[in-house]
Order: sequence, then C-alpha cells, then structure tokens
Amino acid sequence: MIIVFRDEHLSAIAEAPEIERLEQSLHDMSIGEEELDENAFNDHMNSVIDWAEEGPDDSSDEEYLPPISLRMGGAIKGAQIMDNLPTIGIDETVHDLPAPEVPSDEPLSLKEPILPVPQKVLCEDDIIGVRAAIIYENSLKQLVTFLTLPVNTCTGVLRNGLVCDSVAPFSTNIAIRGTAMSVEWICPNGHCLWRWNSQPVLKFGMQAGDFLLSMNILLSGNNFSKVALLLKFMNIRMVNPNTHFTIQETYCVDTIKEYWEEKRSETISQLQGKDVVLLGDGRNDSPGHSAQYCSYTTMELETREIVHVATVDKRQTNWNSNVMEKEGFIQTVEKLTKEIKVVEFCTDAHVQIEALLNPDKGRYKELKIHHSLDVWHGAKNLSKKIAVAGKLKGQSILLHWLRDVVNHFWWCCKTADTFQQFLALWIGVLHHVCNHHTWETGSCQHDHLEDTQGKQWIERDSQSHKALVNIVLNKRWQRSVHKYLRFRSTSHLESFQNHILMYASKRQSFTPRVYESRVLLAALDYNFHRKRPTYRTAEGQQVFRKKYNKNARRYSLYALKCEKSYCYISELQARILNRRVTSGVGMPRKRTLRPDDPRQLGVVAPIPPPPTSELVRTQVSRGLGSAFQAAADSNAD
Repeated sequence: MIIVFRDEHLSAIAEAPEIERLEQSLHDMSIGEEELDENAFNDHMNSVIDWAEEGPDDSSDEEYLPPISLRMGGAIKGAQIMDNLPTIGIDETVHDLPAPEVPSDEPLSLKEPILPVPQKVLCEDDIIGVRAAIIYENSLKQLVTFLTLPVNTCTGVLRNGLVCDSVAPFSTNIAIRGTAMSVEWICPNGHCLWRWNSQPVLKFGMQAGDFLLSMNILLSGNNFSKVALLLKFMNIRMVNPNTHFTIQETYCVDTIKEYWEEKRSETISQLQGKDVVLLGDGRNDSPGHSAQYCSYTTMELETREIVHVATVDKRQTNWNSNVMEKEGFIQTVEKLTKEIKVVEFCTDAHVQIEALLNPDKGRYKELKIHHSLDVWHGAKNLSKKIAVAGKLKGQSILLHWLRDVVNHFWWCCKTADTFQQFLALWIGVLHHVCNHHTWETGSCQHDHLEDTQGKQWIERDSQSHKALVNIVLNKRWQRSVHKYLRFRSTSHLESFQNHILMYASKRQSFTPRVYESRVLLAALDYNFHRKRPTYRTAEGQQVFRKKYNKNARRYSLYALKCEKSYCYISELQARILNRRVTSGVGMPRKRTLRPDDPRQLGVVAPIPPPPTSELVRTQVSRGLGSAFQAAADSNAD
C-alpha cells in the first residue's frame, strides 16, 4: 500500500486492463592528536599484529590457536585511551552514519482537471525520484468520504439501451491490488463512474510501485522473504513471488552487469600503460565443501579499486568445489593480462594458484608475474606451527614465546629487502629466546632489556629450542619467504569480502545470474564509497568508536566515516525501468534458462519410462519358456 505523489498534480488513474495474470498481484589507540592523518592511520606500514589475552585454560585445548589480527595504526605513537569511546555495531560498520531525516516540503497543490485520464509511466523520469509514502485504508476512506465527484449524473448504459440517469451521491469501494489501493465510485445500477489508483501504471497494466519494490529489493541487498514478512506484519500486500523473481531475471540482472562493465572499463583505461600490482582472493557462497558459487575478486593496490570479479559455478568445475577458486583465478588472469600490464599478483597461500604462477614450470611463467603472498596469512601460518609444537609434552614454553616469534617475523618482512637480509635478521630470534643478544654474525637490534617481566627463557639445545629451530630454519618454508618481502597485504580485499554479506548472505540461496549481480552490486558499492572521508565534528575533530574484535578478543579503534551517498542507484534504477518501458512486450509468462546459464550444465538426460505391464509379462514368459526348454534338453541328454 504505497501511494506516490507528483509535485505537479495528484495522480488519478483508471484501472488498467487485465492483460496478463502474472502481473495482477504484485584495543587501544591514541586519538589525542587532532592532526591525525587518516591515510597514516590506515596505512599498512603502520600496522602491527594484534593478540588476544590468553585465558587460564587456553593452552590445554588441543584445538586452541592464539588468535591474531591486523591492527591498523598500531605503530603510531600516542597515549592509549579508548575506554570512554562508544561501541559501534556491525550495521554501523557497513552504513556508518545514519541517514539524516529529510524535512517535509510544502503541501502539494490540488489543481487537477475533472476526471483526469490514467497516468502512465512512459519514461524513467515519470517515476524515478518521485516521493512515496504508506497509506492506510481508514485514512483513505476518511478522505474519500469528504470528496464529491464533479459529476452529478451517471452516463452509463443500461441493458435496455437507455442511459442510466442515476444521480449523486454515489457509493465508493476501496480495493487492494498488489501494493496499491484503488477507489471506485459506483452508481446504484453498478456502473463505475471513475476509478482512482494510488500508483501509476506501466505498459500492459503493471503498477509502477510493484515494479520498483522488486527492483529495489535487489539493489539494496535485501531478499524477498524478509521484506514480505515485514509487509505481512504491517498488513500490507506484497508482490507475487513469481512476479518478483521474473522482474529480477528479466530486467535487473543484465542491466546491473552492463553498468558494472561500463564502470570497470573506465578504471581499466586509467591503468593502461602502467605497471599494475593486483590483489586477489576468492570467496565461496557457503562454508565447507558444499559451496555452489565462488567469486574471485581482484583489487588494484594503489587505488584500492576493484577491477574484476569472476563468478564460478560448481557445475563449471565438474561439481568440484575445491577447484572453483583456481578456475576464478584463471579467468581473471586470462582477461586482465589482455587489458593491462600485470607485474605482480598478491594472493593468500593457495597451493593451486602458487603452481600456476611458478616462474619455472607454471602455466603463466611466460607472463613473468611476480607472485607475492599476504604477510598476515604468513604470520598466521607460522603461529599455527608454533602452537602445534607447543602442545607437545615438554614444549609448552613455546606457547609463551609464540607472540614474540610471530611479531619478529612481521618486523623482518617489513625491514628486509632481500632473502639474505631477512635470514640475517630472522635467525636472531633463536638466540634471543635463550637470552643471548649477541652472537658471532650479529646482534639483536632492540634496546637494553632492564626488566624482562618474569619472562621465562628457553634453554639452548633443549627439546623446546630444537623444535623452534626446526620451525625457524625449515628449508621448505624458507623457499617461499621471498614472496613476503614486498610486504603486501590483502586486508582491504578481506574487508570487501565481508561487505559482500550485505548483498549475498551465506544463509540464502540464489540463482547463478542473481548471485553474480549481487556480488557486482557489492563491488559497485565499494568502489563508489572507497574514498569517503572520515566524519568530523563542527570543530574539525575526527569521531572514533570502539569495536569488539572476536578474533583478538579485545576492542579496537574504528574511525567513523561520512554517510554513503549511493549516487549511482538512481542511474541504475532509471536504466532498469527504461528496459521495461522500451521492451515493447510484457513480462514473460515462463522463465527459461539462457544458453550461458550454468544450470544448463546440470541438466540430466531424461530417463526412459519403465516398460509396460504387458511388455513385462511377455519378457517374463519368454524367459520362463527358455528356462523350461533348457531343462528339458538337459534331461534328454
């Protein structure tokens, strides 16, 4: 029940002809310095490893792994005051500041001709951006009661061919169709003098509000079932489910993909002629090995802009979800290397992708792309190895040194430029844990340790020390160390992967084309709002909040950003509506699979019908006859 008001005049619409039945029912950080630079705060070079506080029983759990996270701005000096900051929730991290209330405009004028003709939506400007509101039946009935039609006599024709001369007052009837309400003025003989509808109509009788509702459910990242439940609780009629999904598949999905390709082409044109460093990561639509889709996203390092999204269906990989990320990476490299010059690609430690980028025998060795690994994932993998070794009998002391060893690895990757420099710094941790800070080939670069705060040192050549030596000097692990020395991080890409949940939840299932469009909507949202400035008060001070990190088990600082504008949504709405207006035909009565739909790969050949009973009896009799004949022959022999 959504009523739309025009600024020029109130809409008065007669009932559209019922042509199609389908369309009938529609931690702690310093914030003391006012001149804190936002870029410096969020710079990856100013980040540190963040650790959780260990509980008394953590080390006894076999599955226990001390959680680590990346804390931005952790290297900036300043006092640590965060207790008085308000806590920010998950919704605020996505939307940040709530949208301000829009003040109401002046009352609308009611200048209308007598019994106006129905209002039609002939172009996108007729409905996009027009204000809408919820109308209640009692309020509408109150208005209708005090209205008088500018017609005193009915001009309908009776069955005998005479003109109906019924005079006012006429009775009124309020009906609900989809999300709209209509009012009919009826004479005593049943003639309808005029019918007013609360929404304009499109071609072939579809109501504009119903079409916009289905379209904006997709554009806003919502799902039909939740919106339908919301309207049900408010006693508002909802669009028919089949109509909703047909609108998405027919008009929205292709328009969103075309719009994304236009914006992506603009970004690619700006990167041509440059040496481009890319960050890549895959995301499955559900946890475990039951994933149906995998979206492989690629981001440019300097601008933090998403340049490509490849969506892979499990049907395209012979129902093997374990190779979907590899297939997405292959599609990405095949496309981007033809458009821009890729000199480096940073990913997580994915074995299949590492094999593809192997400089000696990989599939893309001729492209000479340097493969970097995310340093945070490297620190996480190192912590896993130390945690496993620390759970063995007599080696629990390693758990007390886990945080220091991983922090040392993080510092070595940030400081060293070559593998030789890294190795010279890295082996120092084996001497430091034994309280030896000077050795034959070097020394620790920290200041003098006056107070060790009860730190327990590891005895040289002990069982724990040998286990640490095996981890630190592992030859297989050292062969991949050079991939961390450029100190790349995919933290911004991980943030986008989390943002996809706003549009494509892992608890909802989608068709292949709708899932792809939802991921593209998340990419458009991220690209358009990635340069949002931080929110500042009237005095020019930044506003901070504290957010609880479940992995690190502590609060971290969050810089509040300005409200999102979603300036691209109106253009997308206009394009989708224009596709409907200019189509020339109504919505299809039946949705069919397109030739490029991955669901075509899952179509199984029809199983032949079982034989009829008469045929079965014939086959059985023949079989029994052959058996009896064989028995008779054997007896005769």
